[in-house]
Amino acid sequence: MTATDRTVRRRRPVLRAAVVTAAGAGLLAALAPAAVAQPTGRPLASGCHGAVHLTPADRTDRPNSAEGRADWAAADAALAGLTGPRYGTSALAAVRENGRLVWRNATGVADLATALPADPEGRFRIGSTTKTFVATTLLQLVGERRLDLDDRLECLLPGIVPNSTGITVRQLLNHTSGVADYTKDPAFEFSEQDWLTARRFKPYSLQDLVDIADKYPPAFPPGQDWRYSNTNYVLIGMIIEKLTGRSWQEEVTRRIIRPLHLTGTSMPGNSPFIPGPHAHGYLKTDTGPVDVTLLNPSMAGPAGGAVSTTADLTTFIGALLDGRLLRPTELAAMQQTSSFGAGRSYGLGLQRLDTPCGTFWGHAGGIPGYNTLMLGSADGKRQFASDITVYDVADVNAANAAWNRLTVTALCGAQAPAIAPGAVPDLARPAP
Repeated sequence: MTATDRTVRRRRPVLRAAVVTAAGAGLLAALAPAAVAQPTGRPLASGCHGAVHLTPADRTDRPNSAEGRADWAAADAALAGLTGPRYGTSALAAVRENGRLVWRNATGVADLATALPADPEGRFRIGSTTKTFVATTLLQLVGERRLDLDDRLECLLPGIVPNSTGITVRQLLNHTSGVADYTKDPAFEFSEQDWLTARRFKPYSLQDLVDIADKYPPAFPPGQDWRYSNTNYVLIGMIIEKLTGRSWQEEVTRRIIRPLHLTGTSMPGNSPFIPGPHAHGYLKTDTGPVDVTLLNPSMAGPAGGAVSTTADLTTFIGALLDGRLLRPTELAAMQQTSSFGAGRSYGLGLQRLDTPCGTFWGHAGGIPGYNTLMLGSADGKRQFASDITVYDVADVNAANAAWNRLTVTALCGAQAPAIAPGAVPDLARPAP
């Protein structure tokens, strides 16, 4: 499902902008040895095996330097620290520089039943990282003068939600609309047995999700505050469909996925399957782990239903930030953050992270079983993506520190100081 957890209020995990864990407490007792994928010429990280080498076309000269080798060894160690008897069953990550993958790794197991190692090229559900794809598509339509960011929702989707006459497209994109978040409804209590056995396969239309949200009052008048609401992006998906005559999935595919050759990325409708190799996702219950890999992603839709890979996410965020997908005017608008306290790091489908080596933009996401983070430097030269199948966390502070260290090491190198707690989206518990 993913701005920091300080700037994104805690929500239910289906579409969280911050990385989340499964319900419950305690540690996963034991996992099989980790599998890693590393550039040719680098030694395996301690305790890892099964290297999968990047092709020469994917490498830059950096891993051959002493500094580069130290950075990637530190990144290997930080990634390995997120699996095993700690926080997750698998973890995948990649770094791209100047258009080329320079590091890609996987640790943990893809399946608890078989103990098969996680595949560094594996696919995963990306949760709210989907929002950046959807926001980019909508901003392309703005650039084509199909609509304006200050157009009123009432003119596009009359009567769709309370206060629609006062809500602008911009306010939907940056979560200042006040529209209620449909995921607060009891139907999305993922730890409940009924959801685990039946409701996770239920199909939802976009209108269904809006109807659920409309059972709840607006959080505040439009433009008067900031609160993360997945309903905002369901409405954005509906606007895309009205303006183009095609589904939001089709528009994202033809405008972004195909032009960028994102072969591991898809915007599924009701299919419960993750195509291609992938790690399984789990939720903790009183009787042990429940495999929730299969679920109907229509419950997330344009707010969090996509599937991708670390390589594709780094390609996408790089293309977005270096100006290949949007005109300068729309890209600049995307990076204009809210003026309200909790949203000061949130723009139009982009979250800002300030690090020791500069400002990065991207989005985090969570959906049952999967937790994703995608970041790119403001100049479009360096990108990072990671996914963790978080299963159980006993020590949340230690988990967050490990997540912080992986992110900062991958972005800034082995010697970079840690950033303040909460700056990187937390591996937080799912309760709102």
